[in-house]
Amino acid sequence: MGHDHDHPHGHGHDHAHGHAGHSHGPTLSANDAPEARRSKERAILIAAALTGSFMGAEVIGGLLSGSLALLADAGHMLTDFASLLLAWFAFRLARRPADWKRTYGFDRFSVLAAFVNGLTLFAIAGWILLEAVQRLRDPHEVLGGLMLWVAVAGLVVNVVAFWVLSRAEGDNLNVRAAALHVMGDLLGSVAAIAASLVIIWTGWTPIDPILSVLVAFLILRSAWTVVRESGHILLEGAPAGFDARAVAADLEGTLPGVARAHHVHAWSITQERPMATLEVELAPGAVADDVRRAVKVRVRETTGMEHVTVEVAAGTAQEG
Repeated sequence: MGHDHDHPHGHGHDHAHGHAGHSHGPTLSANDAPEARRSKERAILIAAALTGSFMGAEVIGGLLSGSLALLADAGHMLTDFASLLLAWFAFRLARRPADWKRTYGFDRFSVLAAFVNGLTLFAIAGWILLEAVQRLRDPHEVLGGLMLWVAVAGLVVNVVAFWVLSRAEGDNLNVRAAALHVMGDLLGSVAAIAASLVIIWTGWTPIDPILSVLVAFLILRSAWTVVRESGHILLEGAPAGFDARAVAADLEGTLPGVARAHHVHAWSITQERPMATLEVELAPGAVADDVRRAVKVRVRETTGMEHVTVEVAAGTAQEG
């Protein structure tokens, strides 16, 4: 077969890469200068420090006040703290270059970390739901005043962390995902404040487990999204919007040099690094190199895919 690999390295195709020759950063765009990357790393580390330090205080406050809402929010903060640390570690690990064993570098680490974090979120949410049912059956005394002060402090911490991440976000999906996690913590703090005010004003303690259930469902929603998207990537699923059948039909219908396009496969190293391979059979008189370039341009125009490997079936190519 004729191949379009112009260089011995796996990233050496003749197409233009939108991420500047693969920086191997899981979420780094082409215009991310080293200082910009370090700024994002610092933002995630600061947010992780804020979340982790207050998480301990919220656990203590939840135990002392008897508030399940605070404990639920602390559980959410625990998973977010782990997520932020893994996001930061992914930045650090992505600095390591690809080698002969790991030809794509360490980009997939961030996807694997996201999958593990998503499963952990399911476990935390499940515990909150079970504990809430138990609290509704056997109500516990809740100290609304202490609960309120701890929840307000948590809200302040989460607002600061969200502000730090928002300033560094830009077009970086890793930082954006971290900011969304912190937003979930922020909503949990709001729920705890609402529950504490209801308890202070009315003494109705069931509001505490009820609102903790709402927080649990917020966690489950985030968990499902994370597990679904990361699992799809780990299973080598096609990137969003990529239809192999449509791509093959488009190439056969629009490029005169393509008699047939088949064996179309697409996957992602990370969400930001989609790739595809396909095989084409040439129309009579077509020149292989010209068709390869035309196929790559067409696929890039129709799908946004930058990294495409095109093979020409044996016996059909006329080399230019």
